[in-house]
Amino acid sequence: MSEKITPEEVRHVADLARLDLSPDEELQMTRQLNAILGYMERLNQVDTTQVEPTTHALERANVFREDVVGPSLERDRALANAPETDGAHFVVPKVI
Repeated sequence: MSEKITPEEVRHVADLARLDLSPDEELQMTRQLNAILGYMERLNQVDTTQVEPTTHALERANVFREDVVGPSLERDRALANAPETDGAHFVVPKVI
């Protein structure tokens, strides 16, 4: 397996991510990333021609409830615990 990720690339990405890696951590990260890419190369060699593409491992059905109109909370009850109202609306600080 040839190295795909170099210590310089790990150092560059760590710098972009504002990570302060020690030299030992840089080498460890380089080895781990190359091991992951090596495993991905092995997976790419698997014959998947007879495997149907899927988006989920399990069949999924819509789990949402029907969107139906129901009774709303009465305005007086909705405003009852508000810190400040004008009698019909919540009063909040102006945001610009």
